[in-house]
Amino acid sequence: YELHDVDSNDNNLTSTYSLDNTYPNPFNPSTTISYSLNENGVVNLTIYDITGRIVNQLVSENKQPGSYDVVWNANDNPSGMYFVKLDINGYTQIKKLMLIK
Repeated sequence: YELHDVDSNDNNLTSTYSLDNTYPNPFNPSTTISYSLNENGVVNLTIYDITGRIVNQLVSENKQPGSYDVVWNANDNPSGMYFVKLDINGYTQIKKLMLIK
């Protein structure tokens, strides 16, 4: 996976934590996952399969306020439904992903 800072500029802070819709979705073989936060915190961005097994830990680090993009390349994973989970400072949000090969 690749990690790209989209905007960590203090002038454009978000008002809440958010896990945005992934693009594209459905996807093959990679998708971009965007999230934002309004305060410092340890961010965990995790991909799970349909059985709840962790497939990838994309982010597990302290982040500054701002918006971020992570590209998940699922080339080594089978087709199917996956879930991306954002955890930060007690906030959790989950989105569905569909990998079609």
